[in-house]
Amino acid sequence: MANVELMSPVDVAWLSMEEPTNLMMVNAVITFDRPLDVARVRQVLEYRWLRYGRFRQRVVRPPVPLLRPYWQDDPHFDLGLHLQRTALPAPGDRAALQNMVSDLMSTPLDFSRPPWKFYIIENYGQGCAIMARTHHCLADGMALVAVLLAMTDFTPDAPLTPGEPLAGAPANGLMGNGLLGGLTREVGNTVGLARELAGRAARGARAVAGDADRAVGLGEQGAGFGLAAGRLLARSADPRTRLKGKLGVMKRAAWSPPFPLNDIKLIKNALGGTINDVLVTAVAGGLRRYLVAAGDDVGDDSGGLEIRAALPVNLRGDDDLGKLGNKFGLVFLTLPIHIEEPLMRLAEVRRRMLELKRSAEAPVTLSILGAMGLGTDAFREFVVRTLEPKATIVLTNVPGPPIPLYLAGQQIRELMFWVPQAGRLGVGVSILSYAGNVHLGIATDAGLVPDPERVLVGVHAELARLKALANAVNRVQT
Repeated sequence: MANVELMSPVDVAWLSMEEPTNLMMVNAVITFDRPLDVARVRQVLEYRWLRYGRFRQRVVRPPVPLLRPYWQDDPHFDLGLHLQRTALPAPGDRAALQNMVSDLMSTPLDFSRPPWKFYIIENYGQGCAIMARTHHCLADGMALVAVLLAMTDFTPDAPLTPGEPLAGAPANGLMGNGLLGGLTREVGNTVGLARELAGRAARGARAVAGDADRAVGLGEQGAGFGLAAGRLLARSADPRTRLKGKLGVMKRAAWSPPFPLNDIKLIKNALGGTINDVLVTAVAGGLRRYLVAAGDDVGDDSGGLEIRAALPVNLRGDDDLGKLGNKFGLVFLTLPIHIEEPLMRLAEVRRRMLELKRSAEAPVTLSILGAMGLGTDAFREFVVRTLEPKATIVLTNVPGPPIPLYLAGQQIRELMFWVPQAGRLGVGVSILSYAGNVHLGIATDAGLVPDPERVLVGVHAELARLKALANAVNRVQT
């Protein structure tokens, strides 16, 4: 059989975690101030997205137990089935778009076809939006950032011509040298810049929870790896809060207005820590505000509620850039929800993040995912049930391109994404920087957190508090 490839064990693990109440989808939303030319969007998908042969393949599950699923070319592949136009009641606002995104996020994909789909959502203000849905078994968030970068341009009138025949593209990556090799010869230096941006994003993502390369090095030492695995499995369960519980089918998605990246840098330069420390501190404060407003007792600065966040850590090397699939681990950060005072909370988050830099949890969890992919359904369920109680939220931070980009001739205004909440978690917080701004998004189970926008309001309030403190420090120093 031509063009058939066994699915990797880690990708199988993400496929096997698919449930009606917890779909394993990476969802992204891109907004524009002007309408898109649908024909040009289709060309972008044909010339750039479909250069990955994997996006023409469907998942086949063998009927024999213990045989791994495999990728097979879809003999009836039709791009029109993966690109759908829809519209908001004109003129749709952010709330209307969030409602539509929430409904789509709650809907499973058709696995008789390649597991991805794009929606062009018209009547969003004076412009439109694109929602991209890709199953996690295809790729992790870092790989999809690289794919999306490969679809964009740096000018609205950049030529859109394929450099090589589409049929020659390998399934797991682009042909040619580097991420964008062979994409188009006419763009010239733009291709080099795009490759560099993708490289920066990949390298930057390793800093989400510390130096992943160092974690890999520790993981290769048997004692360190075994110690980390033992600590992970022996870790106590997170306390029960309204953020954690039985999941339903319906999900809620929300994202906030952007926060200037320069303000985050101002905070970290004045108060200490890293950009990631500042953002995690604000997220913990936003969750605290949400719980307190709901009447929950979270404690005070002397002690109280703490919950864990599962943080993805990129384990890709530069040689993996431009390839699909999953190659990341997870580390578990304990968030000091009880600390109300922002400087104390920032100091504690910073201390705990530094400890994670010496942890081998990321390669341990990657190994666990690989074992899940090779095991039986019963074994996979055992692993999920073992890890499920140990965290409450998923928290992802991905550095995106620092300059504005164009897709199908129109400038991207906002860019947001959500990763699935593995382990049957009900809350996922996503942070993405783009063109000098930080974009915050949240996806929740509607039965647990029906009003996720309130969490984001709290996060912005905490960032404002930290900025005020940073300004005060700077005034004293000058």
